[in-house]
Amino acid sequence: MGNVVFVWDGEKVSRRKIAVVVGFFILLAYIVLAYMFTDSKLIVVPSEVVAGLAVIGIAVLMYPFLRSSGEGLAFGYISLKFVEGFLMIVAGLFFLSSGVLFDMRNPIYVWHAFIFIFSAFAFYVLLYRSRIIPRWISVWGVVACVSLLIGSVLELFFSYQLLKLFYILIMANEVFLAGWLIVRGFNLEKV
Repeated sequence: MGNVVFVWDGEKVSRRKIAVVVGFFILLAYIVLAYMFTDSKLIVVPSEVVAGLAVIGIAVLMYPFLRSSGEGLAFGYISLKFVEGFLMIVAGLFFLSSGVLFDMRNPIYVWHAFIFIFSAFAFYVLLYRSRIIPRWISVWGVVACVSLLIGSVLELFFSYQLLKLFYILIMANEVFLAGWLIVRGFNLEKV
């Protein structure tokens, strides 16, 4: 199979290019945090839609690499990522409304947090099994997911501000992973 994974419109796409795109999409998914800095509908709505599409794009691009490391878990991962991306898009569109639909954004993001945790956990387990990135990055991701799960459960009973502290570990991991994929790509010997 060489270095070619997909053929789109007659163009062969290398594993290296896919790694770069996945890295870029991971960073792009964090555009969803734009709502923390502004209430502008012109910024928040497109950023949440783009972030949702990036989340789905990551899963679609990674599925062929992860499937052989656990088909059931890989299917669960891609399914959860589609739900996560869809929820992000819906939450973005609800930002355009007022009243009940706008108020539904917070419950959507509570569900989103748990879907993200379980899909990220599956992702890092699959990455660990596949060895397409260094295992220590995968272990870091699993630890970050457990930390985020603890923080999310605590957030249900305590302050929303507490949850933000638990995001630091996963955000650092994902930004590092994105950089790794952009600069180093996949371990081609393992793919």
